[in-house]
Amino acid sequence: MSKLNPRDIDEDAILRGLSAEELDQLEYELQEMDPENAMLPAGLRQRDQTKKGPTGPFDRDALMKHLEKQALEHEDREDLVPFTGEKKGKPFVAKKAPEIPIHEQVILEPELEEALKNATDAEMCDIAAILGMYTLMSNKQYYDALGTTGTIANTEGINSICDHVSPSGVVKPDPFKVFPEEPPNPTNVEETLERIHNNDSSLTEVNLNNIKDIPIPTLKEIFEAMKGNSHVEFLSIAATRSNDPVAYACAEMLQENTSLQSLNIESNFITADGMMAIIKAMANNATLMELKIDNQRQKLGDSVEMEIATMLENNSSILRFGYHFTQQGPRARAAMAITRNNDMIRQQRLR
Repeated sequence: MSKLNPRDIDEDAILRGLSAEELDQLEYELQEMDPENAMLPAGLRQRDQTKKGPTGPFDRDALMKHLEKQALEHEDREDLVPFTGEKKGKPFVAKKAPEIPIHEQVILEPELEEALKNATDAEMCDIAAILGMYTLMSNKQYYDALGTTGTIANTEGINSICDHVSPSGVVKPDPFKVFPEEPPNPTNVEETLERIHNNDSSLTEVNLNNIKDIPIPTLKEIFEAMKGNSHVEFLSIAATRSNDPVAYACAEMLQENTSLQSLNIESNFITADGMMAIIKAMANNATLMELKIDNQRQKLGDSVEMEIATMLENNSSILRFGYHFTQQGPRARAAMAITRNNDMIRQQRLR
């Protein structure tokens, strides 16, 4: 017997063949709601299964009155321990607020009273400075005394507290120090690149710091030209927006250049991959004495710091290394390696 395809069933013909009782039974079965819908109340998630009718009328008000009457007629249960009215503990008594003592008026000798009464402001300043009582007179009185013909004998103590106070009694702010803005880097990038290509003997230092608009291809050309340059000893490209392609070009330059002594690539966008290439290239460089790589846009990571420490331990030419380690282990290893290299240079000078 072949299986019947559900699509071939004529539902209308089946419904027409049902009797009235069968249709009622089908409607009753289809009253089932969605049982999985948790947002519906429990009474709406299924059909009504109660077939019996009510046995009598239901009066809610009569039921509530009956329950209240039954509750009032029911006697309360006696306490297990009878209440005796005994008071325990002490009643709370608020403490009296402490009275502020009234200082007795100090009565000086008549001679001192007369001397203080006739003393000038300048003399009062002398007394205040000697006794260390800087609140003996107001700031206005002090500055008025400075403007009079009288001279203040001891102004060292009183001046220490009045240097920043105006005659009106208002504290004076520190004078604002105006610092001139740092002038832009005057280096001509194209001209410098041409001189590096030509191996100009007068060009020993290249400073491109803070030049933000140097194209990445130009920076790569500078490092490409540095491969064959034998006169440039100091190269700095701090804060030039250099990224990993520039770092890879720098790594290739370090493997071939034999004259560069100081390299500064701080404050750029070099990631851990680019920095790792530079650190590995230092294994083939024996002339670089100073390397600064700190303050990159993102952290270099523990693996790069461990590689830096290993490089410094295997390199005897690096005397100054600019980087703030985040881990104690690589920091200690790097410090010991730098100290060892400087000690070797010092011993060579002593010989």
